[in-house]
Amino acid sequence: MKSVFITGTGLFTPEQSISNEELVTAFNQWAENWNQREAQAIEAGELAPQALSSVEFIEKASGIKSRYVLDKKGVLDPERMKPYLPERPNDQPSIQAEMAVTAAKQALEQAGLQGGDIDLVILACSNPQRAYPAVAIEVQQLLGAGGFAYDMNVACSSATFGIQAGCNAIQSGQAQRVLMVNPEICSAHLNFCDRDSHFIFGDACTAVILEAEDLAEGKSDRYEVFASKLLTQFSNNIRNNAGFLNRCDEAGLGQRDKLFVQEGRKVFKEVCPLVAEMIREQLQLASIEPEAVDRLWLHQANLNMNQLIARRVLGRDATTEEAPVILDRYANTSSAGSIIAFHLHREDLQPGATGVICSFGAGYSAGCLLVRKAA
Repeated sequence: MKSVFITGTGLFTPEQSISNEELVTAFNQWAENWNQREAQAIEAGELAPQALSSVEFIEKASGIKSRYVLDKKGVLDPERMKPYLPERPNDQPSIQAEMAVTAAKQALEQAGLQGGDIDLVILACSNPQRAYPAVAIEVQQLLGAGGFAYDMNVACSSATFGIQAGCNAIQSGQAQRVLMVNPEICSAHLNFCDRDSHFIFGDACTAVILEAEDLAEGKSDRYEVFASKLLTQFSNNIRNNAGFLNRCDEAGLGQRDKLFVQEGRKVFKEVCPLVAEMIREQLQLASIEPEAVDRLWLHQANLNMNQLIARRVLGRDATTEEAPVILDRYANTSSAGSIIAFHLHREDLQPGATGVICSFGAGYSAGCLLVRKAA
């Protein structure tokens, strides 16, 4: 089977960042305002008061200290509690396409390529901003790429599923060079009025270039994707019911389930063993002992989850070099998280080094890629 290599990665980081302190101040002001407005119903026992958040609670629950967002002002306005992202006319690039192009240009430069060298664009993210036309086709046009393009959504696992789809296209002869991008505007589908999740997400976009072996030959920073495993298992524990059918039943408009909702404790209990076993099985199939793995680029959703998964895979606690963390400053960027970790934490690896890129999330879904740095 034809070998496929990652030859470049890119990262778009928004200019604006929100610290836990800032987020807590805004949330607590909103909660106090709400409690005051609903004081009569609360006193009558008809409503429960909104509990306040704290920096200590956020960091203990998640390991997150800050997050990048496209619009800070709207999120921190207690009367709004969501970003303000103005609609753009159809003759201007969409927000996600603009993010994707910025990350893609960085990845193309790293790979020594131009937009016209790409013959497949895959846009893989948890929430494409529109139904059609595909944002991927817009990115294709803006970069001057050829071939074809499409959007796909496997929630937080979209990047690993997207890389596998790109590898399949190259191995089947449908494409030679693939651009896979993950423009995640997570702040737009996060409920900033929910104490248990208002701190979870941030915005970012990553890009990955995949090339056939003969085209990647001689490039200094290339990683062979030599094994992969994808898995899905239905669960309602992470959900977002926003969609075009919402308008068909007005009773559901504005309800909590039209934004991100999760049963966090259930997710932790069920996903961690599932992902750890998936990685161990994949390593065993590839005849690789866990102690021979040089790096774990895990999905950056929750520090406690990552530490537990790494411990189950390695049989011991992982060092920060072995399992790098970026969620402390980026928060959960959905599908982009594991790719941000890969993008920022691979320069020190030597030829022959082996690593795991793994993402997991709603579905449940999980993707595991084994990569090896080429000589």
